[in-house]
Amino acid sequence: MPPVDALERLRALCLALPETTERLSHGEPTWFVRGKKTFVMFADHHHDDRLAFWCAAPPGAQEELVSEDPERFFRPPYVGHRGWLGVYLDVPDVDWDEVAEIVSDAYRRIAPKSLIARMP
Repeated sequence: MPPVDALERLRALCLALPETTERLSHGEPTWFVRGKKTFVMFADHHHDDRLAFWCAAPPGAQEELVSEDPERFFRPPYVGHRGWLGVYLDVPDVDWDEVAEIVSDAYRRIAPKSLIARMP
């Protein structure tokens, strides 16, 4: 999938969540809850030659997913030590339903309960 298409699909998932905003952070599109707390960061070859995104993840999810499928998941630099998950978008047959779940989980890790209750 071309980077622009992957970005547009990811953007749609993120912006569908309550009180989410987008702005550039470190040169990449990044999504915030109420304009303050990051929950997803796009990574268009930012630190390597791969297209991906980094996101907040539930405890243990990073280790589980990376060990199960290192071709699709990784520990991102800078935020990986906090349990954040990296998800490659340049793999064949990206499972966008799974990506939607991962994005929703990332939002739930960062958003206040009042916004989580408003999730679609």
